[in-house]
Amino acid sequence: LGFRYLAPSKYKEIAALFDERRANRERYIARIVEILQRKLREEGIKAEVTGRPKHIYSIYKKMERKGLPFEKIYDVRGVRIIVDTVKDCYAALGIVHSLWRPIPGEFDDFIATPKDNMYQSLHTSVVTDDGKTLEVQIRTQDMHRTAELGIAAHWRYKEGTKYDPVFEAKIAWLRSLMEWRQEVTDAHEFVNALKSDVFQDRVYTFTPKGDIVDLPVGSTPIDFAYHIHTEIGHRCRGAKVNDRIVPLNYQLKNGDRVEILTSKRGGPSRDWLNPHLGYVKTSRARQKIRQWFKRLDRAQNIAQGREIVERELRQLSVEGWGCERVAKLFKFDDVDDFLAKVGYGDINAQQIAIKVLEAEREEREKEEEREEAELAPPVLSAEGVSVKGVGNLLTRLARCCNPLPGDEIIGYITRGRGVTIHRKDCPNALYLMEKDKDRIIEVAWGPAPRTYPVMIRVRSYDRIGLMRDINAIVAEENINISGGSITTHRKDHTATIIFTLDIVSAAQLSRVLAKIEQLPNVFEVKRVLG
Repeated sequence: LGFRYLAPSKYKEIAALFDERRANRERYIARIVEILQRKLREEGIKAEVTGRPKHIYSIYKKMERKGLPFEKIYDVRGVRIIVDTVKDCYAALGIVHSLWRPIPGEFDDFIATPKDNMYQSLHTSVVTDDGKTLEVQIRTQDMHRTAELGIAAHWRYKEGTKYDPVFEAKIAWLRSLMEWRQEVTDAHEFVNALKSDVFQDRVYTFTPKGDIVDLPVGSTPIDFAYHIHTEIGHRCRGAKVNDRIVPLNYQLKNGDRVEILTSKRGGPSRDWLNPHLGYVKTSRARQKIRQWFKRLDRAQNIAQGREIVERELRQLSVEGWGCERVAKLFKFDDVDDFLAKVGYGDINAQQIAIKVLEAEREEREKEEEREEAELAPPVLSAEGVSVKGVGNLLTRLARCCNPLPGDEIIGYITRGRGVTIHRKDCPNALYLMEKDKDRIIEVAWGPAPRTYPVMIRVRSYDRIGLMRDINAIVAEENINISGGSITTHRKDHTATIIFTLDIVSAAQLSRVLAKIEQLPNVFEVKRVLG
């Protein structure tokens, strides 16, 4: 019917090629059927003969598919003969060819050579007495069943299988799976859902009437409700398991008898989509819930999405984050589009948390890298460190190990910051030598004296005059103290002193440490790296 109005010119073109109207074609088919039935009866062949004139749209599709003109389409009128045996098929074929002239090249024996899908039939095209073409199909009842219902129906019939409710349930499940595939627009999402819902351990539960409901392990009453019917899932407000009220995130067990408590109206809760709360296990239930929220007003979804994002950011206790920044993480230019997605459940709170925390971690790592790369004021190689084979390069001392003249050192070529100087035994240097050894170069201390900040930690039993004695040693070496702190521990009567010295060389540092270590009550003196 639609073809006539969607492509009127094509419709009229094909209709004009017919020399009769559809009603006349139907009368013609009825006369052919009557002739065949009478002739088959006369020959003692029990047969069922039916016929149909082909619709104009079907003819058009065949012409398009095979690239044939109308004159080469021989099945614009067709009849089907269904008999009991294969022998009768060939006998009926002989009768047809005795009545009308067969068209050369238009005979197919799919009984002797079935199609890949096990289709079997005899096809022949003939020219009747009045010059019209006619297609005739001849097959047995068994062949007809296979052609109409498929090979599975053929197998079941041959096996003589009786009605099996378990088998029927599996067929119904497969049908529901195909319906589900139509609902899920993203093929990747469907495959992932299939893996999680189908290819894993199952739990077998019962309805109040005793029907078995097969679900993935970990399923909840909400999954059960959506398995029964979408509307039952939407209106689910509670559940009884084995006559006992349970929470909706209760995980069902084998043998549980489940009764869903519903309201007359209302819809699902957005909390059901939060994976942290464990309300829904199956992908199908999640998809149904998302579809429900998608039907809501866009403004309502945006408002709900904003509330979800802001609540999640508060729980994460992260600073400097808002809906706009989170939207950019998810590659959204329009924050409202992002919030609407959150509102109807395409993006959940767990995904937001993972993205934000990952971004926070990356930001912290970059900050740590900046701090590690942040060195003493830049000096040219001639004033502090010489790079072997190269002159006048910018060098910086790594804060992670604070190398001093006299320490064994290596250079690491950074991106845009010149050469970073590390002690050879620095953990970061050891890591770089293994990971990125092509950027490691040989360096040596230059002749020019300069001072380097070194942090020292002294641990001692607390006593009067301790800081005075330390200051005396530092003054004797003509060293400047640029900062420090003292912490006393009342429980064990000890003190921890941390201060920074401006040291000229490793030898000077060694002398200072040795002298401080000799002071009364001091039990540890250590250079602090980083």
